[in-house]
Amino acid sequence: MTAQNTYGSGPLELICQKEITLAPRSRGFHIITPDVVRALPELQECRAGLLHLQLLHTSASLTINESADPDVRTDMFNFFKRAVPDGAAYFNHVLEGDDDMTAHILSSLLGQTLTLQAARGYLILGTWQAIYLGEHRSCGGSRRIAATLTGVRA
Repeated sequence: MTAQNTYGSGPLELICQKEITLAPRSRGFHIITPDVVRALPELQECRAGLLHLQLLHTSASLTINESADPDVRTDMFNFFKRAVPDGAAYFNHVLEGDDDMTAHILSSLLGQTLTLQAARGYLILGTWQAIYLGEHRSCGGSRRIAATLTGVRA
């Protein structure tokens, strides 16, 4: 994972924009909250604000769901595998493999953006919540997220 800072801020306001690069992951749902927090040490300076995340890909997704039981991620993968099967006979977009159109549909269904509240140096998530990367390709490669943190300095 790498992060690159692309914007500064004034003395009282906190404005930080970075691109976070995630290492390649297998197909499925993966908790990336620690990756996002590590890439944004500026969260420690944030008294109150918003973090907007935009995944820069059309074959993966971002969502928030349970962090405690890994079976949730497995069940989500199995549900979507049945709901949007690879290589469906009605797909016309097939040049990039049987999983590509499936990945585009899942990306649209689940979404590519999240906005989270931040306060006192932390992301505000429920007790059992985490940020998920939905990797919908068998060989998706590294993934990039544009992250913008805006708020008031602590």
